[in-house]
Amino acid sequence: MLKCQSKQQKKLYTKQAKLANDIDAVITACSNLERAYPAISIEVQELLGIEGFAFDMNVACSSATFAIQAAADMIRSGSAKTILIVDPEICSGHLDFKDRDCHFIFGDVCTAMILERKDTAESNNCFEILSTKCITQFSNNIRNNFGFLNSAKKSSPLDRDLLFMQQGRKVFKEVVPMVSQLIIDHLHEEKIHTDEIKRLWLHQANKSMNDLIGKKVLGRAPEKHEQPNILQDYANTSSAGSIIAFSKFSEDMKKNEIGVLCSFGAGYSAGSIILKKTS
Repeated sequence: MLKCQSKQQKKLYTKQAKLANDIDAVITACSNLERAYPAISIEVQELLGIEGFAFDMNVACSSATFAIQAAADMIRSGSAKTILIVDPEICSGHLDFKDRDCHFIFGDVCTAMILERKDTAESNNCFEILSTKCITQFSNNIRNNFGFLNSAKKSSPLDRDLLFMQQGRKVFKEVVPMVSQLIIDHLHEEKIHTDEIKRLWLHQANKSMNDLIGKKVLGRAPEKHEQPNILQDYANTSSAGSIIAFSKFSEDMKKNEIGVLCSFGAGYSAGSIILKKTS
């Protein structure tokens, strides 16, 4: 996991013209962490020579967007100026390869992004975070029972409930309206009309689910360029999926155009980030 993260972070440093001493906080956000402690992010911090502080967080498929909200809030409050978020999703580690309903839809990947104050941003593809909105609602329909208390139970490491499990039809039925309403409410609160939205970067788990969410949000079926799909290339990469979609389909946007980055999944959890291109 660490090699995967450090390689991605060094690529990001080059792209964003940043050095380790420019970063003063690290967040590792993903669905499953390699261990409980010490925090993976602190080891990443050490590996890259970053000072400041670091912590891990897990909100399943919404980990990346929740990390963005946390980082944005820290920057606004002044507790950090520039924050590195890494999103290592090693999904194959928590899959049952005997369960055709689960294993074939996932992929392994790592993404990285830098959040910073507007006056220090130097990238030629910068986006301003206009607003963030997160929501959670408890459900067992996506679940993984693996944890440090398993050793106290009469269980085997191969027990089915210690890996990814989901009831897909129930998830589809319950998550689509939750996410659609989250985005609609978020835009309404910020007085942004759906006609102003040029791009939807949605969680990459199910194309039919995304098509329905896009239709509910925009009031019509989204065109291909308005709601990019990367499932055919990367599969479901949990919380990294919407970040990959953003990375691959954002540079063509014009200055001041607005898009929504949204992830959703286990918890249930969903995070909506309204972005405006500034350069």
